[in-house]
Amino acid sequence: SFPSLKLEEKAKGKLQKQICQVVLDHFEKQYTAELGHAWSSVRDVLTSPWCWQHAVLLNRFSQSPGLESSLAEQGYHPAFPAALPYLPAAFRCFTRTAPGRLPAQKHQPGRLKEYFLLNAASLLPVLALEVKDGEHVLDLCAAPGGKSVAIMQCACPGHFHCNEYDDLRSRWLEQTIESFIPDPLINLMTVSKLDGRQIGDLQPEFYDKVLVDAPCSNDRSWLFSADPQQAVLRLMQRKELSSLQFQLLRSAVRALRPGGSLVYSTCTLSRAENSDVINLMLNSCRDVMPVDISGMARGVSQEFTFLSGMQQHELLVLPEKGRAWGPMYVAKLKKVSSS
Repeated sequence: SFPSLKLEEKAKGKLQKQICQVVLDHFEKQYTAELGHAWSSVRDVLTSPWCWQHAVLLNRFSQSPGLESSLAEQGYHPAFPAALPYLPAAFRCFTRTAPGRLPAQKHQPGRLKEYFLLNAASLLPVLALEVKDGEHVLDLCAAPGGKSVAIMQCACPGHFHCNEYDDLRSRWLEQTIESFIPDPLINLMTVSKLDGRQIGDLQPEFYDKVLVDAPCSNDRSWLFSADPQQAVLRLMQRKELSSLQFQLLRSAVRALRPGGSLVYSTCTLSRAENSDVINLMLNSCRDVMPVDISGMARGVSQEFTFLSGMQQHELLVLPEKGRAWGPMYVAKLKKVSSS
């Protein structure tokens, strides 16, 4: 039977969280410089968890008869317009402007969950990747698994490799896949714990599509770091992230067959981890070229706010009140010839 969909009271736990001042000060300096006047409204959303929204991605492998009408009663509407360049019929996601979230469904071995709660902007990398049935697909940094699940809502890859280097996160990824994907299809999936920087050498020119949802400085969660020492350490190590991201991206390019494409994404506003990484790739690697994703951005401009002045192959979702999605950076590249 379907759980009653009472919204959790203003995401109770989130309200008790304290903002970490050292992180806020750091962001204040960096993002005022990088985003200009856009930063103040973004900051208001990032520091107010009670205004955060959660999208509901339906699981096509576990239909629940009353779910859509129940969502409609609570003010939810389909999130992505049919006019998008790529929107598979089975891909169904609902959002509403009110904050709060549905109760998350518990993991029960042998039972598939009916929906996945997520930041709607995190579906943009998946839609930009345009996976088709039968393709060989690699999700290079796959945990906790939301994007892997979303890819399976779009198509049935001939081979789907989900990789996660971190042990704990890898277990989380496996559980997510078990919760959403039925057994016969799980057999088409491989979950590995390889160092993503090496996959390009282990499986050169093997994949049609690669998603690099890179480890990044997660602006939303970092602002609520409970431990100030850990926060200071994170901010010191932040400079090293872009080098890791570049190495992952280079590995992804090696793993792509000529003609294949990749999407790079992060959940940070930081230019060093976003445009700078992509520009370094484009400038240092002759066999990749940018792919225009402005059509997708235009198609979803009702639902998301984007930073203006970006290149056609990239976008940055800025959280706003009533559209509290993001931060989410997305860029798309294509491999032209073998290196």
